[in-house]
Amino acid sequence: MQQNGDKEHYVLEIIAGYSEPVGSGTISNDLRRKVGGVSEATVGRILRRLDEQGWTQKDGFRGRVLTPEGQAALQEFRDDKRRRMDTNRFLELTRVEEKEELVNILIARRAIEREIARLAAEKATEEDIHQLNEIIAKNLTKLETSQPGADEDVAFHKLLAEIAGNKILEAALNLIRGEGQLSPILEYVRQKVGSEIVADHKKVIEAIAWGDSEGAERAMVEHIEGIIFDVNRYWEKFGGKG
Repeated sequence: MQQNGDKEHYVLEIIAGYSEPVGSGTISNDLRRKVGGVSEATVGRILRRLDEQGWTQKDGFRGRVLTPEGQAALQEFRDDKRRRMDTNRFLELTRVEEKEELVNILIARRAIEREIARLAAEKATEEDIHQLNEIIAKNLTKLETSQPGADEDVAFHKLLAEIAGNKILEAALNLIRGEGQLSPILEYVRQKVGSEIVADHKKVIEAIAWGDSEGAERAMVEHIEGIIFDVNRYWEKFGGKG
């Protein structure tokens, strides 16, 4: 959240913390204790902005109170802060430093992507299949010229999630995959142990093209389990050192 937004949030929190209308002097003192270095003029501008947005209103000379719109805005601020904290905690857990952490990420992916593959097989159109095959073709072209195909891996799984049409599964997958940050790592691991992802992706597409939801789910599980197997092989052979 931007700095001004943070200050507005703090002011709303301050006003909400009092059972009576709050004067600007009290708000200024409380805000300085929270963030420091805030001038009277700055506080005045924030309060005027909150009034203009309809989030606060004056109660005569007694001070300001939150309006229903202000209470809703404060709750939105709180929810956003909680989401960011939850996301940061999750990302702390998904930093790839040890084999066990990487395997745990893949296990989570297996649980989510098997359902994505099943739903994709039920909903995919001919155009969807065409787009998936185009991604495979680009990946094969890169392999032939020894170029990295991590971008195509990201695109493949992202498109499958979009086809599946479940926003919760799609968001969970994006979070677990770290917006594709793990793909280059997994590609490197599989190359070092002599595997590739294109063949796995082809099997998933074939099942989806036939509308075979169970086959698509099975192919995706085999794909993720193959990656887990390769991660374990890599650590046995190289000790986790690149």
